[in-house]
Amino acid sequence: MQRPLSSLRLAALLLALSAGGLAQAQDTKPPATLQPNANLVIQGIPPVPQSLVEAVSAYNDFRGHGFVDWHPSKREMLIAHRKAGANTAQLFRLAGPLAEPEQLTDGVDPVADASYEPGSGRYIVFARASGGNEVAQLYRLDGKGKEPVLLTDPDQRHAMSGWLHKSSQLLFTSVPLDRTAQGGSRAQVMTQLWIMDPEKPAEKRKIAELPGGGWGVGSVSWDDKQLALTEYVSANEARVWLMDLATGEKRQVLPAPGQTERASHSPASFTRDNKELFVSTTRFSEFREMARLKLADGALQRLDSGMAWDVSGGTLTEDGKKLALQFNVAGRDELRFYDAESFKPLPSPKLPAGSVGSASYDRARGELMFSLNSAQGPGQIFSLDAAGKVEQWTRAYAPPGIDTSKFGDQQIVRWKSFDGRPISGLINLPPAAKFPGKRPVLINIHGGPEGQSTMGFIGRNNYFVQELGIAMIQPNVRGSSGYGKTFLDLDNGFKREDSVKDIGALLDWIATQPNLDASRVMVVGGSYGGYMVLAVSTHYAERIVGAIDIVGISHFVTFLNNTESYRRDLRRVEYGDEREPAMKEFLDKISPLTNAAKIKKPLFVVQGKNDPRVPYTEAEQIVAKVREQGTPVWYLRAENEGHGFQRKENQDYLFYSMIGFMQQNLLKH
Repeated sequence: MQRPLSSLRLAALLLALSAGGLAQAQDTKPPATLQPNANLVIQGIPPVPQSLVEAVSAYNDFRGHGFVDWHPSKREMLIAHRKAGANTAQLFRLAGPLAEPEQLTDGVDPVADASYEPGSGRYIVFARASGGNEVAQLYRLDGKGKEPVLLTDPDQRHAMSGWLHKSSQLLFTSVPLDRTAQGGSRAQVMTQLWIMDPEKPAEKRKIAELPGGGWGVGSVSWDDKQLALTEYVSANEARVWLMDLATGEKRQVLPAPGQTERASHSPASFTRDNKELFVSTTRFSEFREMARLKLADGALQRLDSGMAWDVSGGTLTEDGKKLALQFNVAGRDELRFYDAESFKPLPSPKLPAGSVGSASYDRARGELMFSLNSAQGPGQIFSLDAAGKVEQWTRAYAPPGIDTSKFGDQQIVRWKSFDGRPISGLINLPPAAKFPGKRPVLINIHGGPEGQSTMGFIGRNNYFVQELGIAMIQPNVRGSSGYGKTFLDLDNGFKREDSVKDIGALLDWIATQPNLDASRVMVVGGSYGGYMVLAVSTHYAERIVGAIDIVGISHFVTFLNNTESYRRDLRRVEYGDEREPAMKEFLDKISPLTNAAKIKKPLFVVQGKNDPRVPYTEAEQIVAKVREQGTPVWYLRAENEGHGFQRKENQDYLFYSMIGFMQQNLLKH
């Protein structure tokens, strides 16, 4: 028979149990979580475990380099780069191949657009906006450690447009900001064209005022007397004008006055005798080609490149004799070389593997800079000299423990849409040995809508593929660029939802693939891709497990009313003019906000508060509407971002949250 406990023994036992319980409580305390920075507004998103931060940290720090400008006389260049521990990309001086980059700018906002003073490189002019608002200002930087000098009016949005050839005079454009309250009458948007000596900014001179927000300087004649201007109307229509630099008078040269041609023309460089102008054009075929415009009579001479793909870029040597062109070949940019006078192909040296990001001849030596990226790494910079020697200038940084050489190349996949039209996209498949069986699918839809998913490095998205075993598909639905001008027009106006049906056809295709799991599909997209995500969520709610909308359009009419004034008319050409009753009715009918009751699967909405393109109100209204019906919604807003996140700390938190959203909805089955 068990003896009763004395009061002393009972107290001792209770004390022991209490101590044991305390120890157990200490052993089971909640796991550590990441403290978000103060600029993030977080709604409905669970805390991010510190263990997840540590697990994915290596995938958060890929760092490449972007070319900015050659020095006018020295063999050195400006590059853009985000150094270790920094939040944003800044300007660096690169003194030679594989030299240690020397940082020139520093600040909370990124800098990637800059140019040396063209005479001796004695200073730099760069553009920088604040908090993602895209209201870029121009600054002069006189050297490392110097404080940048503001050159422009903060109440206007600016863009650098090039330099005169014979003096250090900078051309730039400005567009006054629309301060009109929402719903009020707005003044006509005007683009102002200026010329300025950056060392004497107060003496700047206005050359002209141009109607609309789609103007840009293509090139300056070698005698500094004429400018070639682009008037952008839409993705498939742009005009070329010549302007007298002294008087500001202009005349349209493509298409010629009186012609009703609808084509896209873009000026490149004047020939050295200033009698002709290189232009890229869609006049002659489905694809953008190079041509030469005779300024005396307006004749446009087609230059047969032998390539049935879009010209995506080009650069001419200082003497005007050699031309390097980029071609977008099925989403991978390649370089080809031509004699600029005869346009006969020149031998192409063997270049490193990858997709070309940019290319530029330097003035002094005729040396070509080109940048490359690939599935195995972010941007790296190389040069090609006149003798055909290739030299590497930068090496991309990959975090320790990750062998990017094992990242698989993207593959092109094709399917037929509702009308029989072939649609294509890119797929990244996880390693089969590590992830056997049917894989969950992430459909990642590009913005634009005239954008294109292209071959190259997918950055931190590699974590989804390499570590979570997710197959990522990047579709190029109708309306995407790179597949001809007819394809580019197939989603305009009343045809908007045909592109959404292309995703429906992709869902059908996924169901036929033995290595893909049609019961586990999630969609993600940014900007116009965000609209597509919301539209897929209303049309195909039963065929997806969740959706991530990043800075997306939720209602076309409110978007067109509230987007920045310099963009509004340009977007009306694509989406339709909401001032026309029939179009307004249609846009309201197809908008995700109108159809929010059909969104039944979890939704994650991401937005920058300072977004001038898709105002944050587009996110707020879809979040509120979907929550009303009880559908789970995560919402992440950054107060110091615009059209997408540019600061690393914000990008990191978004990445962790996306993984958490996928773990709850895509990977739980």
